Amino acid sequence: MARLDRIKNLTGLAELFGKSQELQEKCNLILVAGKLRVEETEDYEEAEEIKKLYAIIDQYNLHGKIRWLGVRLSKSLSGEIYRVIADAQGIFVQPALFEAFGLTILEAMITGIPTFGTQFGGPLEIIQDGVNGFYINPTNHQETAQRILDFLSKCEHNPNYWYEISTRGIDRVYSTYTWNIHTTKLLTLARTYGFWNYSSKENREDMLRYIESLFYLIYKPRAKALLAEHANR
Repeated sequence: MARLDRIKNLTGLAELFGKSQELQEKCNLILVAGKLRVEETEDYEEAEEIKKLYAIIDQYNLHGKIRWLGVRLSKSLSGEIYRVIADAQGIFVQPALFEAFGLTILEAMITGIPTFGTQFGGPLEIIQDGVNGFYINPTNHQETAQRILDFLSKCEHNPNYWYEISTRGIDRVYSTYTWNIHTTKLLTLARTYGFWNYSSKENREDMLRYIESLFYLIYKPRAKALLAEHANR
């Protein structure tokens, strides 16, 4: 579930799925990704990824094995998709070549789906490999496919294994990534900065100008746009 652009690497996930006959025998692949047709987008990169995805489906004859949902879903509908997959004891794979944080990983884990996340970027902070999720190297198709197959094999031999990873994933989010925890940390940092700002005698003119630039150029316009958006609902 991601934008259909190169860095998100959904075409890479489709290709590794196509290369693994064993994965195809055990799983179907569902992609929730942007547009379905080149003429529906004005973004060159997205158009190229659309062409590439169609070529991969044809090359590996994935018809009937892959479902590509070309829609932009609301958060509530996205949540329902996660829940449907969880009810079927599925898995979630985040194959980005780089991910700054990994919001979809948190969304998947909190709904109880065992999650495989890229080892490049933010998911390294969220997932504890082999405990509440799994790292993958999305540039190595064979290795990634084997990690998924190993998990599926363990689930076949131990019916409780899926639930163990699922439960640990939920616990991980609740223990580390709730809004209450986030705001508490943010307020603590604000108080720490406030104390430092009061007690420090350093010349901070450059830093203050930088902070003012961020406020007036980014934060304030964004806050104004959000306020207008909510006012029109």
